[in-house]
Amino acid sequence: QYSFKEVFGTLVAQKELFDVVAKPLVEDLIRGKNGLLFTYGVTGSGKTHTMTGSPGDGGLLPRCLDMIFNSIGPFQAKRFVFKLDDKNGVDVQTEVDALLERQKRDALPVPKTPSGKRQLDPEFADMINVQEHCRVEEVEEDNVYSVFVSYIEIYNNYIYDLLEETALEPIKPKWNSCNTPVRNGDFIPPQSKMLREDQNHNMYVTGCTEVEVKSTEEAFEVFWRGQKRRRIAHTQLNRESSRSHSVFIIKLAQAPLDADGDNVLQDKEQITLSQLSLVDLAGSERTNRTKAEGNRLREAGNINQSLMTLRTCIEVLRENQLYGTNKMVPYRDSKLTHLFKNYFDGEGKVRMIVCVNPKAEDYEESLQVMRFAEMTQEVEVARPVDRPLCGLTPGRRLRNQAFREELSRKLQLRGGPAAPETEEPEMSLQSFPPLPSCELLDINDDQTLPKLIEVLEQRHKMRQTLSEAFAKNVLALKTMLQEFDSNVSSKEHYLQGKLSEKEKTISGQRLELERLEKKIKTLEYKIEILEKTTTIYEEDKRNLQQELESQSQKLQRQASDKRRLEARLQGMVAETTLKWEKECERRVAAKQLEMQNKLWVKDEKLKQLKAIVTEPRAERPERPSRERDRELPAQRSLSPPPGPSPPPVRLRHRRSRSAGERWVDHKPPSHVPTETVLQPQVPHAITVAVASERALAKCDKYMLTHQELASDGEIETKVIKGDVFKTRGGGQAVQFTDIETLKQESPTGRKRRSSPSNPDPPGDAADSEWTDVETRCSMAVEMRAGSALGPGYQHHAQPK
Repeated sequence: QYSFKEVFGTLVAQKELFDVVAKPLVEDLIRGKNGLLFTYGVTGSGKTHTMTGSPGDGGLLPRCLDMIFNSIGPFQAKRFVFKLDDKNGVDVQTEVDALLERQKRDALPVPKTPSGKRQLDPEFADMINVQEHCRVEEVEEDNVYSVFVSYIEIYNNYIYDLLEETALEPIKPKWNSCNTPVRNGDFIPPQSKMLREDQNHNMYVTGCTEVEVKSTEEAFEVFWRGQKRRRIAHTQLNRESSRSHSVFIIKLAQAPLDADGDNVLQDKEQITLSQLSLVDLAGSERTNRTKAEGNRLREAGNINQSLMTLRTCIEVLRENQLYGTNKMVPYRDSKLTHLFKNYFDGEGKVRMIVCVNPKAEDYEESLQVMRFAEMTQEVEVARPVDRPLCGLTPGRRLRNQAFREELSRKLQLRGGPAAPETEEPEMSLQSFPPLPSCELLDINDDQTLPKLIEVLEQRHKMRQTLSEAFAKNVLALKTMLQEFDSNVSSKEHYLQGKLSEKEKTISGQRLELERLEKKIKTLEYKIEILEKTTTIYEEDKRNLQQELESQSQKLQRQASDKRRLEARLQGMVAETTLKWEKECERRVAAKQLEMQNKLWVKDEKLKQLKAIVTEPRAERPERPSRERDRELPAQRSLSPPPGPSPPPVRLRHRRSRSAGERWVDHKPPSHVPTETVLQPQVPHAITVAVASERALAKCDKYMLTHQELASDGEIETKVIKGDVFKTRGGGQAVQFTDIETLKQESPTGRKRRSSPSNPDPPGDAADSEWTDVETRCSMAVEMRAGSALGPGYQHHAQPK
């Protein structure tokens, strides 16, 4: 589905299409604005028929010409008053210069300007016979107008003038027996034209023939003369396929009349030149469907390339408008887009008619055409057109005509025009009686003088009559001039009053314009500031989004790394814990076996020593059987002490300072349990691996177990204690109070003496000494730093 401003059915009339599409462009042309109308579609979709029409039903082009001349017909300037120059400008010349140039052109053997009095070609006479007399309302009556037409074609990306006079007319198609146009492949094409840019940066074709026309018939005759030279060819899809883009240009020059309303104002700055371009584009086609070869294939490639360039330019303009970019539009890639660059930049209104053929074979191509046409509606570029202000009183032409009519009427009422009155005295002077002969030959001549007196009297009467008539005429003329002066003075006063009112209105409007211009400048400045601020904010937003994305990616990577590290560490901890548990169990079992063996050896030796000390015999005591010892449970022999028995020792338990208090026992995951006798035991403690605010909120004491390696290679355990306080923010804080240290040391450096210094002890003393040794030092415990068995102890039983 595609949306357009207007959709016409297959049975639409040419007039309805013209009223909707082309009529506003003609109105803008007469008001001094430019316009561009082109037909676009696939080959064979009816573009040329829409533009030119058919016999009895003219298309858009003849209807545009008819509307133009219906509107400016009574206000047209005489031929050659306006004269186009070679730089896309227009000059104005006086009536005398225009008359001389008309006489010079009439003297030429072959006039370039077609005569409007010649009989029309019956081939196109029906096309311009438009019954509806359409015209523009409110045409500026104080201006004079002239229409100039030109006709060019763009063929293989070259521009040719279809109105150029050539001797042999090599572009004119010839007709074969099948009544179809054929091309002569041996002809030499005429010289192509160049594109130039005028002082107003508008594009135009240099050396192009521009013909001044004064009627619809004359203009369409010029168009038809160029249409016969346009390149057409026979293809599989169209019997008369246009092989070039044709451009029919209508230029309208207008200038104001002078203050008297008689002649054109001789000021080039006051001339307004507007232009309406009617473009019949060649149809886009696929060569696999048209079966084009040779020249047809090259023509199709150039046609499709120029249409693709047109589409690219429209897309870049749309992108610049939607996104605020400033990309360069590739106008110069094609002569078609380069010629109409000013229209796309906002120098005029552009209308496009999309012609669609409902054939199923054209489905894909028609979709492409409508997609492009729908996209072009989103491009809106327009710039205001400033028309020159002449500063003269409006209505000059009508006042001049009214003055001439009133003058002729007054003269007729007063006795006719002045020219016939001057003939009456001449006729009267000739009708005077002739003077008789005045010679007196005889003194008695009494006839000559009376005759002379009579003739003179007649002449005197006639002179008096003429004088009286002349006086009457003079008086009538004076009266008429006085009346005319009074009328002129009253009209002047009236016009001065109107002029003062208009000046006041203009001054008020100028003040309003100045105020609005200042307001516009202020708003433009604010808009510029807002655009800059928006740009800055958008840039900051993009930067922050990029930074946020990078930070989120970084956090994701860190989280994944942390998870991998935690899994790795947990695996390592579990593996190491299992390894050390197995190692400890193995070492403990080995130590237990070793210690049992050593303990059995010690017991044996002690039994032997006791037997020797207590019961001396001549014969050696019988060694107890090892098997018997194995069957009996190993019991350690204890001899009573030599002296009185010591009193029993009561074990005193240290009172815990934490009685009635709740503790947080913080043991990190890396804590290694020791086999020491003294172990910190805190009842009702909450044991955690990581300190948390939830655990601290439930307790008022805090204990951290910290382990480190001492200088002698042993594990030193520090218990750091502190009090838990509540903070103002609702959190928990810990204030450390003291540190308790648990450390293991080797007893090898503090050996006690096993016997006194007296070498000859008495019997009881020896017995008590040995008994003390047996009681106190039946086993020695030694710890060696750096043992290969890991974080354990090595126990050695040494005989004393």
